[in-house]
Amino acid sequence: MFADESIRVRVKRHVRDGASEADVLSFEEAGPRHKLFFDPAETTAAFVTCGGLCPGLNNVIRSGFLELTHNYGVRSVLGIRNGYAGLNPDSGLEPIFMTERFVRNIHHLGGTVLGSSRGAQEPAIMVDFMEVREIDILFCIGGDGTQRGAHAIQQEIEKRGLAKSVVGIPKTIDNDVPFVELSFGFVTALEVASEVLRGAHVEAVGAPNGVGLVKLMGRAAGFIAAGAALASQEANYVLVPEVPFPLEGEGGFLQSLERRMLTRGHAVIVVAEGAGQHLFASEELERDASGNVRYEDIGLFLRDRIKRHFAERKLELNMKYIDPSYVIRSVPANAWDRVLTDRMARSAVHAAMAGKTDAMIGYWNQEIVHVPIGTVVGQKKRMPLESDVWNAVLASTRQPDWR
Repeated sequence: MFADESIRVRVKRHVRDGASEADVLSFEEAGPRHKLFFDPAETTAAFVTCGGLCPGLNNVIRSGFLELTHNYGVRSVLGIRNGYAGLNPDSGLEPIFMTERFVRNIHHLGGTVLGSSRGAQEPAIMVDFMEVREIDILFCIGGDGTQRGAHAIQQEIEKRGLAKSVVGIPKTIDNDVPFVELSFGFVTALEVASEVLRGAHVEAVGAPNGVGLVKLMGRAAGFIAAGAALASQEANYVLVPEVPFPLEGEGGFLQSLERRMLTRGHAVIVVAEGAGQHLFASEELERDASGNVRYEDIGLFLRDRIKRHFAERKLELNMKYIDPSYVIRSVPANAWDRVLTDRMARSAVHAAMAGKTDAMIGYWNQEIVHVPIGTVVGQKKRMPLESDVWNAVLASTRQPDWR
């Protein structure tokens, strides 16, 4: 069944009468097209995975490969090694010629069989590589930095007047890419993180004045911290980037925690890695190789500050600090994410074979859609504080509302 080009998916699910033109913007629905742009027998496609690890990367590679070879008949599929570095000949990284045997069991594994890295490469050098290796289609699997790179590659391709396709597949365990309601790996992360919170609760109640402090992923958005707290129902405080909570003084976090410890004798605190950055006096923001801001370590900061607060008041405290981030990132995808990766990967192949380019596969209003990459780059999706999710967090934790 082919997708009808006339069918669109609205950006806004609910539109009032008299809505403005901006309120009725829509995305192109993903799916196979009647007409192909590339001749499968003459086409070479390539996959590249960039940035940090995330459950489901191998599933995307496998499903994309099988769609290309089994359903379209593409004979040449390459795996670019170690992210965009593998598109630079100076890296000395030869692409992998992918076969059915190569991908047969990779969906059972965490991580990425192609390797990954952070950091940009010169677009002209990467397009030179694509020309030399006769790569017609490039699938870029990664987050905001990866999609910026994909957009830059496409701009260089346009400058040269080449007939090549660049399609992005969004990978962000933080669930913070715009126009992707649920990114693959996110639900797996919630499942694993909620088990960590249950363990933190056991540790907290097992000692006098026990505190389990868990730092989870979430540089710009608190989706994982909030979701894991709701899944486990064990958290008493959830600290997220969207809420600059007060630390000291009347109504601050430390006073609230002290009051809880005096009345309940234990607490579980969940903090997203990007929370509480207002508490640091950094004048210059450092960035990693992908251009992402290097945040101060809020987990260690809170651990030490809580200990000092209780020591100053001569109150007993048994602190257990847990940072499971890299364990969570490296596990295989769960059932939901295996389904989502398959849908996204196959939709990316449909888009590319039809000649779509500079497009990212989105998941919006429960539909797979094509999102212009230029619309996505430079933005971060954040958790709305008026949402049911955040209100549910406040209801389940009964923490102060610091909005």
